[in-house]
Amino acid sequence: MKRKYRMKKLLVIIAVLMFTGAWIPVGVNAYVKHAVKNVLLTAEEAASLNTDCILVLGAGVWADGTPSHMLEDRVLQGVYLHRLGASDRLLMSGDHGRKDSDEVNAMKKLAVEKGVEPDKVFMDHAGFSTYESMYRAKEVFGVRTVLIVTQKYHLYRAVYIAEKLGLEAWGVASDQRSYAGQDARNTREFLARNKDFFFCLFQPKPTYLGETVPISGSGALTDD
Repeated sequence: MKRKYRMKKLLVIIAVLMFTGAWIPVGVNAYVKHAVKNVLLTAEEAASLNTDCILVLGAGVWADGTPSHMLEDRVLQGVYLHRLGASDRLLMSGDHGRKDSDEVNAMKKLAVEKGVEPDKVFMDHAGFSTYESMYRAKEVFGVRTVLIVTQKYHLYRAVYIAEKLGLEAWGVASDQRSYAGQDARNTREFLARNKDFFFCLFQPKPTYLGETVPISGSGALTDD
């Protein structure tokens, strides 16, 4: 009888632990979103900030090297904020780890075509993840105050990471249309919020750091 009781008690404990463990990711996800909701602004609200830079996060490019719809909308929102006076510097952070994957030059090219002075546009060629983009913005480019631009589903995590790494951060969403495959992105983002929650606790260094390039200087130093 005692053995059956112990087995039943053990099964109850296991069930409670499994139930609790299943809710931890949900709680982390909700916490990340709640923590930054008050610093997500409209473009007009952000116009008076005058941050060190407007940080535009990378996304995919088409086979011909031009920005995907998501990336185009991010860059155009960044340019609009630049015109409004939110900052006179744009930092394009994305993946340029391969010759056939060059997000940042596509981003700068579009911004310049839209009238931004080339010297005011910086490129972070090693922004391989959202976490690395924020870490490098602070440590490589010397950014202390930042206005982050990306689609809203991604914006919560980006601003959360920036704040946890010691940046004073705000965010403006760049959603201008519906994007194919958004359900899959939402699922990945749920997992990514949990991953970066723990990254922010331990703050590992990014893949690359390198020499500093002050955001107050010339964007030409990042041309490649």
